[in-house]
Order: sequence, then structure tokens, then C-alpha cells
Amino acid sequence: MQTLADLQPIACLRASGSRRTRLAGRLRAWALLSPLLAAGLVAGSLLAAGPALAQNAAVVNGKPIPKERVDEFVEALAAQGRPDSPQTRELVREELIAREIFAQEADKRGLTRSAEVQRQIENTRQDILIRALIRDYLTRNPVKDADVQAEYDKFKQETSASGKEYKARHILVEDEGEAKKLIEQLKKGDSFETLAKDSKDPGSASTGGDLGWNTASTFVKEFSDAMVALEKGKTVTAPVKTQFGYHVIRLDDVRDATPPPLDQVKPQIQQQLERQKVQQLQQELRAAAKVE
Repeated sequence: MQTLADLQPIACLRASGSRRTRLAGRLRAWALLSPLLAAGLVAGSLLAAGPALAQNAAVVNGKPIPKERVDEFVEALAAQGRPDSPQTRELVREELIAREIFAQEADKRGLTRSAEVQRQIENTRQDILIRALIRDYLTRNPVKDADVQAEYDKFKQETSASGKEYKARHILVEDEGEAKKLIEQLKKGDSFETLAKDSKDPGSASTGGDLGWNTASTFVKEFSDAMVALEKGKTVTAPVKTQFGYHVIRLDDVRDATPPPLDQVKPQIQQQLERQKVQQLQQELRAAAKVE
């Protein structure tokens, strides 16, 4: 017999504004209850429910569990590849019953009065309200296609003005002496990619220090000046100091800067402009708020 232990991939859903992904937090608790189902709580088909349950999936000690809750969970599971079948729906129904029984028992024991429980409830309440506010604000103040096009045109202009794109690698360390030792090791033939595994930059250490293709303006001035001055395939002869530490830089390649087509970057631009709108809302609300 399948149990909700088989449904656990849904727990990796990221929280977002959609109804489907908002279920992720609730579904994470299923790992605690699935042994109950494995012990035989699943008994009978959802179709066998009596007329009294016409509008509800179940009624637990007088408290209804609406069918919509089953639909929401099944929808989220279907998005993860779980088929929408009578068996899945029955598993979901039994899980919701088990959760309701546990919640009622916790309430009966007065656990809802616990300071820790109240703190967690308040945190969850705030998360839900914040997401709802952001969705409402972006619905009322949407990012328009013209806004996306204007941002893309600016991006194209900046890319064209930069002229070149650079593919570089770097190793970041905290100490200048350590950086000098790395340069000496590289002169002796040691692998840059291997040495970069110990870089203090976690974003590039796992890829041999690779920073991908970027315009010079992407980096802080000290870094970009040193990178642009290099010949293709060459490594700096002295450490480059920036606010982040000491860098050993190798320039792998150079090409003419060509912006990607709008369709390719439109989602990123959309998200960027939405973040800017939310930040603006936050600043306006903070300025109007009375904080003591």
C-alpha cells in the first residue's frame, strides 16, 4: 500500500505567491504523520462518503474539511508528477483527517496558549499577509511591457557601450602573502581550476573560479582594471586587492559584447522591476510608519 511517504517530493516546493506553492509549508509536516497511514488509517474510498459529506471531504468531531483542501493538495502533488487518482485523493483525505485530529488534540491540551506556538503562528500569519500584500500591490501596479522594453533598451545600450565581454577566472583569498604563493604555484604549472577550489568566493570555487562572461563594468574597478589589462590566457603577476580581499585573476577569453534577445531575458527583467516596485512600497510604508 502506498502512503504519504511516497509524496514527499512536494516538500521541496519553494514558497511563492501561487496557491500551489503556498502548500509547501503545510505539506512538510506530512513526514511526521505518514507512519499513521502506513499503519492502516487508509480505509475506504472517497467516493464512499455519505450524503452529509457532499460539500466536504470529511467532518472531524463536527469540524468540516472542505473538498477544496483536497483539491489544492492534489493539484500541488500533480505538479510534482503524482497522478490525480482516487488513491492519491484518498491518501490526501486521510492525511488531512489525521492532521485535523492532531490539531484538535493539541488545542484540547491548551498547546495553542504556548508562547512558542503563538510566536510561530504569528510568524506564519505575517508571512501569509506579506505575500498577499505583495500580490495585491503588483496586481494593482503591474510591470507593463513598455517598462520591460525600456529596461531592456537601457541594458542593450550599456552592453554596446562596454564594447567587450570578458570570460575570467579568479581565486579569492584574505591574505596577500597567500595570493603571492598561489601565483608562484601557477607559474610552476599547478592547475588554476584545482587551486580555485579553496577560493573564498563560494559562488565560483566549485567551478574552478569561473566567473562566466561579463562586461568590465560588472566588477569593482580594481578587479576590472586588472582583468582588462591582461592578454587572453594570461594570469596576473601580482595579487589584485579589492574590498573583498586579494584576487588572482586569469583572463580566458574576450569577445564583442552582444546583448541576448528580449525574449530570453524578459523574465529576469520582469522580476527585477517587480522587486524595485516592492522595494519602493516598502520605503513608502516605512516612511509613513510610526516606529518608536
